[in-house]
Amino acid sequence: MNFTRTLITMALLATLPATLVAQKTAEFRWEGAIEAGKTLEIRGLNGEIDAMPASGSRIELVAVRHAEKSDPNEVEIVVVEHAGGVRICAAYPLKDGGVSDACDEDHGDHDKKLEKNDIAVDFTVQVPAGVEFVGETVNGAIEANSLRGDVRVHTVNGAVSASGTGTVEAHTVNGAIDVSMGQGTWNGTLSLHTVNGSINVGLPADVNASVVAQTVNGGLNSDFPLAVAAGKRWGPRRIEGSIGTGGGRLEMQTVNGSIELARN
Repeated sequence: MNFTRTLITMALLATLPATLVAQKTAEFRWEGAIEAGKTLEIRGLNGEIDAMPASGSRIELVAVRHAEKSDPNEVEIVVVEHAGGVRICAAYPLKDGGVSDACDEDHGDHDKKLEKNDIAVDFTVQVPAGVEFVGETVNGAIEANSLRGDVRVHTVNGAVSASGTGTVEAHTVNGAIDVSMGQGTWNGTLSLHTVNGSINVGLPADVNASVVAQTVNGGLNSDFPLAVAAGKRWGPRRIEGSIGTGGGRLEMQTVNGSIELARN
């Protein structure tokens, strides 16, 4: 045995972060079909979501569960195929036994106490064309870029980056929002909300929308001319007006950060 080499190896291992030395992982893979016009929904709790366009008509998902202290297999990955599409969820263990009903349509055991653990689940998923993507987590960033459909993403602690050929909605609390929409007209309201972070929005040149943008600590900028109707507000922290002929409502709101509307 080379005693000197052994000591050096042990010393190097001691300097590595604990996540590189002691982290435990478990991988889950799933593949399935989904029709255009349906919805693919990913629900996490702790961990990131990364959605990308699929090359074909099938969903391909990899969920990596990882932890330093807990057993990653305590979190179940649940797949629910229903009339409206596919819902895939991270179901965490509950204090009173069993696992959460995270994949229930109404979010299941959201009011029950989870067992304390340090398990995170990172989802990577390929989304077929024409499928609406919905991604939800609590502690983790979300990326859902270059999708060929509508995109709806929601986290609490993490940045959001999303783009699609349709419309995009994005919500977070602690993180920036960076989105790009391929569709320039819609009905109803699209919202982009954060508290601590900037909001950057790319819109097609032919967009027609009613716009409300508000910040507390930050600036406002628009590549598009905004027509302000009588009685509507325009100021350094809030604007309310219309682009083109007006239409669907686009609400953008932050507290600490700037808001920018850019032309795609």
